[in-house]
Amino acid sequence: NSKLRHVEKDVLIPQIMRDRAKELCSDKVQAFTKCCQETGFLMVVKCRQENTALKDCLVGYYSDPSFYEECKAEYLKQREEYRATGIKKKRQKVTSNV
Repeated sequence: NSKLRHVEKDVLIPQIMRDRAKELCSDKVQAFTKCCQETGFLMVVKCRQENTALKDCLVGYYSDPSFYEECKAEYLKQREEYRATGIKKKRQKVTSNV
């Protein structure tokens, strides 16, 4: 049964999308984080280029229908495994300051 509840469509699948997009944009996440650490208070001004590159990368994935379908399939697979085994699989978190 692949019918999705509201919370799955609006919360759980978007969470997978955010996590995966951060992984796929990790070079831009690192560049922005490094810039912010080196700049301090002036990061809003000085890191604008890195912030824009990061945002563009993330939004590119968020707005891609095939990426949504990929993440939805991943979620449904996890849900199916959980229903079969009762064991919830933890997603590996990427540690970053974003």
